[in-house]
Amino acid sequence: MTAHENEAGLKADTASPKSDKTIVLVGLMGAGKTTVGRRLAKKLGLEFADSDFEIEKAAQMSVGEIFETYGEEYFRAGERRVIARLMGGPSRVLATGGGAFINDETRELMKSEAITIWLDATLQVLVERTGRRDTRPLLKNGDPEDILKKLLQERGPIYAEADIHIQSSDGPHDEVVDAIIAALEQRDLVNV
Repeated sequence: MTAHENEAGLKADTASPKSDKTIVLVGLMGAGKTTVGRRLAKKLGLEFADSDFEIEKAAQMSVGEIFETYGEEYFRAGERRVIARLMGGPSRVLATGGGAFINDETRELMKSEAITIWLDATLQVLVERTGRRDTRPLLKNGDPEDILKKLLQERGPIYAEADIHIQSSDGPHDEVVDAIIAALEQRDLVNV
């Protein structure tokens, strides 16, 4: 990977706005954090990282296998360590797992060291997107729509603590990226 490529192998646009802080995308599974994050990183000339990918790389197991073998508590402890490591590096765009921002310690680290953006999506969008792949451990034991509805109710108030709130719809991801950049520029959080 060259200095101007991110983890997804996309060339970063070095003439685009830059951020001095890591931009962390939070929200429920299916909100588009990874897809939007890759595109946002490219537009901002930053590297991209996905905390779940980094956890899987470190553990040499999938998130599902970690949940199944060791349980959620073990996964969350590893997630905290990986996110802390990623936050300690150069500024980047970081997509996090749906539960990362729910952990008090991880959330405080993100809020103090990064710009946090809640990608919010309707229940219908979340159900449709998460139904495309069978890799979500929290959706394996019950009706996915009921589980997502409960998670949205429980986690919504915590996600609302993020610096910026962006609606992620079923429209083009580039519209979400543009909305994020506009919100960052409005708050003087990126240099244009």
